[in-house]
Amino acid sequence: MHPEPQIIPTHAIDAATEERLPWFAVWTRSRHEQVVREQLQKKHVDVFLPTVTRWSRWKDRKKKIDWPLFPGYCFARFDPRERLPILTCTGVVSIISFESEPAPIPEHEIDGIRRLIESDLAFDPCPMIREGMMVEVAHGPLKGVIGRLVRKSEKARLILSVDLIGQGVSVEVDAADVRPY
Repeated sequence: MHPEPQIIPTHAIDAATEERLPWFAVWTRSRHEQVVREQLQKKHVDVFLPTVTRWSRWKDRKKKIDWPLFPGYCFARFDPRERLPILTCTGVVSIISFESEPAPIPEHEIDGIRRLIESDLAFDPCPMIREGMMVEVAHGPLKGVIGRLVRKSEKARLILSVDLIGQGVSVEVDAADVRPY
């Protein structure tokens, strides 16, 4: 007979043990990333919310705001057997899982994002879109327009079509302004 594995409460984990725990992606409600981060920090969970500074426009003013680099997600390091404190945070939808078990994120992926955020390099988020996918323009004069991505580089070439008549028109927009549809 084997003894049951000991489950250590998250708040009792020391720094050395914490660094050996895997990272997980926590899916949040829309615009709840920072709320989730603050709640996890209060529960002494190692949390990482990469942000990018953007100008936000209102009718009467512009202001620099830190936006999540990956909207709808933040990353947390915890024992997957102790996921209830994570799931009970306001704004948490779920933990990204595979076959009902939280899916760990390789340490090097989190480390790479962290190093980029801490550097002085210019960067823009780019959703994983591939040529041939249907995409939606998220910003600019074509906001809301849906088309097929034909080419992606710093500019994205979209085909806007009327399928019924087999005709289309091609346009270039900033690649950062399109997202999967």
